[in-house]
Amino acid sequence: MRGIELRNARVRHGPVEALHGVTLAAPAATVTVLLGANGSGRTTALRALAGTLPLTTGAVLRDGEDITRRPPHERAARGLTFVPDRRAVFPTLMVAENLELSGTRADTARALDAYPELRPLLSRPAGTLSGGEQRMLALSRALRKPHSHHETPVILIDEPTQGMSPQVAARTYALLTALTTLPACVVLAEQRLPPALRANAGRAAGTPALRANAGRAAGTAGTAVLVHELRRGTVVFSGEAAELSPSG
Repeated sequence: MRGIELRNARVRHGPVEALHGVTLAAPAATVTVLLGANGSGRTTALRALAGTLPLTTGAVLRDGEDITRRPPHERAARGLTFVPDRRAVFPTLMVAENLELSGTRADTARALDAYPELRPLLSRPAGTLSGGEQRMLALSRALRKPHSHHETPVILIDEPTQGMSPQVAARTYALLTALTTLPACVVLAEQRLPPALRANAGRAAGTPALRANAGRAAGTAGTAVLVHELRRGTVVFSGEAAELSPSG
């Protein structure tokens, strides 16, 4: 499969096991949501995919290749972007310096086009920004043009829109959805399924591409949205977002 997967993954936080043999897949050209309340294991699963938490047992596969033993910096060098939910910017550096570290001048221009709210803040230390502004700055890493390599670009983001206004949050989900046309594999950890993704899932549901390959859809019909719902370290639902109850 093109994309990234956990297979029979177990992860421990000290004496406590946080993931109990979790298997889940995030295909390319798809937005995949790891859904769950605090303590469900959604962030642990995301960090396991990124390599910042080691597996006790199990495997991480990318495009079918076992990358379990590949350290986080090697995964990043090969096109995997991880944006954690906190401490995602360099607080003592200026906003402009944070953007420069994220990539090329073209990447900076792309980020400022996506988030023009950052333009008047370029000379400010990132640590002085509001929570939503810091989130925009952190997400600029996800908007970089992928390096030229054969692996599917993978973008992992924990709670992408925390602190953002509803308007900026809606724009952010549109930007992240657009990345699937690369075709990137976009994986988000969320407490609830965002309305913007639920609406997009409704447009994608029922298209021939989605029926032929769960989680994939193309063209103007909408990008496929998959959901893996976790509770207490296990997956209790896996399927298309359109199948999830409105309370999810």
